[in-house]
Amino acid sequence: MPVPSAHPDEYRAAREAAAFYDSSDREVLRVTGPDRESFLQGMLTNDVKGLAVGASCYAALLTPKGAMVGDVRVLKRAPDMLLDTGAGFGEKVKAFLNQYLISEDAEIHDAPALKWVSLWGPQAEREVSALPSEWVLARVPSLFAQGIDVLVASENVPRVPQMLGGVPQLSAATAEVIRVENGVPKYGVDMVETTIPLEANLERAIHYNKGCYIGQEVIARATYRGHMNRKLSGLLLGNALPSAGAELKRADKKVGWVTSVVHSVKHGQNLALGYVHRDSLAPGTELSLPDGATAKTVSLA
Repeated sequence: MPVPSAHPDEYRAAREAAAFYDSSDREVLRVTGPDRESFLQGMLTNDVKGLAVGASCYAALLTPKGAMVGDVRVLKRAPDMLLDTGAGFGEKVKAFLNQYLISEDAEIHDAPALKWVSLWGPQAEREVSALPSEWVLARVPSLFAQGIDVLVASENVPRVPQMLGGVPQLSAATAEVIRVENGVPKYGVDMVETTIPLEANLERAIHYNKGCYIGQEVIARATYRGHMNRKLSGLLLGNALPSAGAELKRADKKVGWVTSVVHSVKHGQNLALGYVHRDSLAPGTELSLPDGATAKTVSLA
């Protein structure tokens, strides 16, 4: 399978101006009822009680052992709380929440009538103004890149590019390159059911003073210890094209594995995300791939 590569004009627009990305495949859930906020506060790693109406935060759902069930964005609205998660994971998130919904007066609903679309780039704010104000149900910072995500009614999604006029539209490949260059992990690709959020650099998803939530003890212990045994890192690959799951070795010892691979415009070579043992995380550390090629760790912060 060819490595994702960015279209030059799309990439330039997203990095230097603005570009539209259709993120409407993200699945949206509505949480309603008088206990919706307190219920989610005890389920998610971030502080949803601290949100103002119209504000959002990124959070994870964990098992009691601290492993990830999924990740979500939470948007607080006056009548409900909206959760959105990656394509294909809405039912999993919903089932996990319902498993713990016992005495609270709250309900979780699918919300197919609501969709997110994205504008990436330093001029995203200006371009959003081209959308009819009645279309913009909410606007929050984008999850994967500099820019804005806009909540719209699902029937309006096909008409958004037309309303934006000449704003270029990003292909999935260009968006993937930007995501990996930004070092942003994707659930189901760079994070799975055995991942602990701190391994994936998800500090932005964790509030350390919010009180109890499922999996908190594991996060607290790891934070107190001061390090994880492995962390997600950038990997410069040259022309190498390792597959997802390819082992990373140092001195014939396995120290990690690859998760995502793209051809990076920024670095002028292939670039991966992968998990690397903490002893091999220093930028510039050389690691060997299964075909004898070399990868070098690089900071993507």
